[in-house]
Amino acid sequence: MKFDDILVQLGEFGFYQKRLYILLCIPSISTGCYMMMQIVAMQAPEHRCKIAGYPNDTYAIQNDFHRALVNVTIPLPGDDSSQKYDMCNTYSYPAPVNYSDLAASDKDLASKATCKQWVHDKTEFEETFATQHGLLCSDSLKTSHSQMLFYVGVLAGDLGFGMLSDYIGRKKTFAITSVVLVASSVSAAFAPEFYSFLMLEFIVGASIHGLFMVCCVHGLELVGPSKRIWAGIVIHIFFAIGLVYLAGVGYLLRHWKWIQLAVAIPCSFYMLYWWFIPESPRWLISQGRYDEAEEILQRIAKVNKVETSERFVDEKTLDAPEGGQLWHLFTSKVLFFRTMILFFNWIVVSMVYYGVTMHAGKLSDSFFFGFFLMALVEFPAGAATIALLDRWGRQKLQCACMLTAGIACLCTIFPVLFGGDDLMPLTLTLSMIGKFGAAAAFGVIYVFSLELYPTIVRNGGMGASSCVARFGGMAAPYVAQSGQLVGGNFGLALPLVIFGGASVAAGLLALLLPETLERKLPETIEDAKNFGKLEKSPSKLTLGLNASTTSFTSLENFTKL
Repeated sequence: MKFDDILVQLGEFGFYQKRLYILLCIPSISTGCYMMMQIVAMQAPEHRCKIAGYPNDTYAIQNDFHRALVNVTIPLPGDDSSQKYDMCNTYSYPAPVNYSDLAASDKDLASKATCKQWVHDKTEFEETFATQHGLLCSDSLKTSHSQMLFYVGVLAGDLGFGMLSDYIGRKKTFAITSVVLVASSVSAAFAPEFYSFLMLEFIVGASIHGLFMVCCVHGLELVGPSKRIWAGIVIHIFFAIGLVYLAGVGYLLRHWKWIQLAVAIPCSFYMLYWWFIPESPRWLISQGRYDEAEEILQRIAKVNKVETSERFVDEKTLDAPEGGQLWHLFTSKVLFFRTMILFFNWIVVSMVYYGVTMHAGKLSDSFFFGFFLMALVEFPAGAATIALLDRWGRQKLQCACMLTAGIACLCTIFPVLFGGDDLMPLTLTLSMIGKFGAAAAFGVIYVFSLELYPTIVRNGGMGASSCVARFGGMAAPYVAQSGQLVGGNFGLALPLVIFGGASVAAGLLALLLPETLERKLPETIEDAKNFGKLEKSPSKLTLGLNASTTSFTSLENFTKL
């Protein structure tokens, strides 16, 4: 007997599992906030050089200041009417000057100089970490470094806390990550300079993703085989709620430090979970702690109103899961080819998902409105995935989602180059469609990968897929900022063109993978090699029973988040 057989007896998704699952989904709200927090903290609003010696210099142009501003700052070509100025350079005069007496002819005496201080537009942000610490102009790339290191922390959390949860259990790992998260995230709000902030954000990335990982694993380990796909996608809805929350508190508070604290302080609630969540009985059984597992299973049976007079756990009748090694995926051309296509899809989905959101602030007059819209599209994306996954199949749906994201992103080049600001709403709409496709593709590629990898290497395959996805997240901030190096309207479209081209390529490659809907899942390497030639299973029930053989240790490494 397998553990999934016990879940069928207990109720695959009874009241006990629902209660625990909802409780474990709540931390995903914080995960959504922190996975996008750097976009807010490192935002660089419109700015220009601060005029040294001029009192009360602000970004807003005042009537008595306009004459001095025109003669000291450098106007951008063609932008005189909108009063936009060079954000990184100013005029430097050979001797102290009276700004109010400057004339246009005095510019002949000035030389171009790089500024060291700035004033910025405070319409949307009172202060960001970038503006407070001068991460602008020549130092602007540091904002991408910070976001990249955060995602390196996420990768470290995947690996480190994943192994820890296997060693000491889900419950203890949850408690440790909660404490580390609260301590590091609150401290990050008071970081005095860039490098200490960098170190703390690395820890935040590792702890928040470690926390989510435990929640995902712990929740799904008690869900029966026929409900796992549904439950695995619903947790993404809580992630989207976190994005909406971040947009809301950002709009209300406007200062990166208070936004950081508004997300960090509620995380202290998770430290109370120690008294509300049990250890995973599946993990206890894997450790040979049968009596403890039996006690929890009897409690589940009582809450689910399942009558039983027998023990659920018997070490003599429980089947031990079969293991495998990651290198088995590369032992044949067929498996190598399929694995590389899956890896590429994971990388591109992650890059597009995060990158389009990072770029959204440049596509709307209101940063928070654009960010909110990008969060909002995740709700229909999750619903569409649930509705279509078993109708269209994994292969067609993955291709459709990636092509939707890619074509929408590529189409933005036309309104940006030929419409400018007048067609900015169209550009934002196309970006939202791109985000919709990427968000939906995340749920599909997880299920698709889970079913394509053979049972004996499913753990290693899912873990490796999650790890390579982090490289897409690391690349996203650099691609999103690449347009600044080009400048102009094309620079505004360039990141979306890159995201779009990669998405189209990933979607077309997905068509080369075999369909898994209503097919018996591969158990061995030989099964995987011949998988595309197998006949369809006569029953969806067979698929569900085969899916139940999946070892959910692999879920510790799963997620887009």
